[in-house]
Amino acid sequence: MNSRVPIIVEWDACGETRRGEAQTRVVGPYGCLVVLPQNLEIDQRIQVTNLVSRQANPAVIVWRGNERAEGWELGIELINPEMGFWGLDL
Repeated sequence: MNSRVPIIVEWDACGETRRGEAQTRVVGPYGCLVVLPQNLEIDQRIQVTNLVSRQANPAVIVWRGNERAEGWELGIELINPEMGFWGLDL
């Protein structure tokens, strides 16, 4: 399903919490594809917040694709997500 959901991605970098805003490109019950200006590492733990529902969920970077003009393609796997996290019928 191609759906764009505005999100915030937060991660730890040298003891500091960093954050980036993005929109999902593709969502599924257990994760999403986003393009984020920051290049995060595979297996990096992050927090994803759905800005529509204000729900947050821990997640991990599982795939890194190509760098585009707007940032890096990243595959994100949600860890034990609540069903309906995206607020869409999946």
